[in-house]
Amino acid sequence: MVLHVWRVPVHLVGVALWRMAVDRVRLRGTRGLRFHRLLGTGHGRSFQATDADPRTWALLTAWDSPADSLDFEGHATPRGWRRIAEEEWRGDLRVLRARGRWAGREPFTADPALAGWDGPVAAITRATIRPSHWPTFWRAVPPVVADLATAEGPTVRLGIGEAPVGVQGTFSIWPSAAALTDFAYRRAPHRAVIRQTDDTEWYAEDLFARLAVVAERGTLFGEARTTQEHQ
Repeated sequence: MVLHVWRVPVHLVGVALWRMAVDRVRLRGTRGLRFHRLLGTGHGRSFQATDADPRTWALLTAWDSPADSLDFEGHATPRGWRRIAEEEWRGDLRVLRARGRWAGREPFTADPALAGWDGPVAAITRATIRPSHWPTFWRAVPPVVADLATAEGPTVRLGIGEAPVGVQGTFSIWPSAAALTDFAYRRAPHRAVIRQTDDTEWYAEDLFARLAVVAERGTLFGEARTTQEHQ
């Protein structure tokens, strides 16, 4: 899997919105592309519309082969974003484990060859929140966000979404699987949200995936994340 993130200058936000529309068509029939989602991003502090970052956009893709994902760099979609972006980042990801569905599909398949992975780990969460539970969900978010600032936190954190509210998620990169596990299952605020999720059933659909970050390239929010291969 690959996540592209592009950050555009303020005066080109309108062009970015246009690209989000036309690329939905351009991506159809792309060779080797099994799954894709064009995503808006946000700060992820409350998961409300006010979190939205109109300068930062993303594309998540899953491929039949690594060669197909590399060939895609010459496709009209990344080339078009590259022309307007002031920053571009690409993360190459391989699935460690996953559960759940995304728009009725199971796009993530675990790679058993990565059982002993000890490098950086990304987490993707995605959920469709039942409208009747939006206020409850929003009230549950701030304690988790506050606790994240005190934990051995992620080196990258983005809110991601397919709509301003209700269809949202997160993308984060952690220094290790242990750091992610500690935050997700051992720290009280997040444990409380997990319990509330089980009790409330506020998701119509949800997905969680843990992925090995095997390579990065580019810059993100002014930070150079130079090309590196993690073995």
